[in-house]
Amino acid sequence: MSRIERISFAHPSQAVRSAGVTTPERARSFGAAAAAYAAHRPGYPAAAVDWALAPVAGGPLRLLDLAAGTGKLTQALVDRGEVTAVEPDAAMLAELRSRLPGVRALEGTAEAIPLPHGSFDAVLVGQAWHWFDHDRAYAEVARVLRPGGVLAALWNGEDGTVEWVRGFHEAGGWASHPVRGPEEEPPRLAHPAFVSDGYAQFPHLLPTTVDGLVATLRTHSWALVAEPAEREAAFARLRAYLAARPETASGEFVLPLVTDVVRAIRR
Repeated sequence: MSRIERISFAHPSQAVRSAGVTTPERARSFGAAAAAYAAHRPGYPAAAVDWALAPVAGGPLRLLDLAAGTGKLTQALVDRGEVTAVEPDAAMLAELRSRLPGVRALEGTAEAIPLPHGSFDAVLVGQAWHWFDHDRAYAEVARVLRPGGVLAALWNGEDGTVEWVRGFHEAGGWASHPVRGPEEEPPRLAHPAFVSDGYAQFPHLLPTTVDGLVATLRTHSWALVAEPAEREAAFARLRAYLAARPETASGEFVLPLVTDVVRAIRR
């Protein structure tokens, strides 16, 4: 599959600052916007989930959605096996339980998973692996996976090969550097308990509106911790840019996303 340069909202630029806010504080910021997160964040394409689970496909699966948030990835798993969701934030967990009442949902962290050894055929992580203490998380995931089980991390991001998408990042004042260059691949999952098992990308087209895009961006950690005046100024610049672009001037458009998946197999 071809490599696609992507743009990410993972970090605020100098124009939208979060001075003095630590990574753990940003990681804990999402609960304040749990309902909006559930309403506006994109889900995950079926093809990406199929690829993540391919090494264990073929029978009933025991699946763990780790750092499940409000259940965006959980929703894509419920027809694929018996799903357990683990999430540390009480507000996010409550939103997940209200939207997916049939899913077993527990409070816990990637560094202390409240489940027995060898409980799962696959552990999936959507939009969250970068928040973990990786040494501790790898050990815990290895503990709850059976030998031969899958660990897969998924991320949605904007397709930076599209000119107008690069332009709205620049207009908003966000850091517009790509997550990686077009000839690079994302870091693989690497730990002695696992064998790296590749990487894939999947196009993910998201119908939205100007208001919908702004609402989605408000659920990103940089927006949740930014100084309010700077955040609103950035959104005003974004709205002006989108109003002037032929692709988005009508107010309704399709935002081109790319879903990255990295996969590893438990030894």
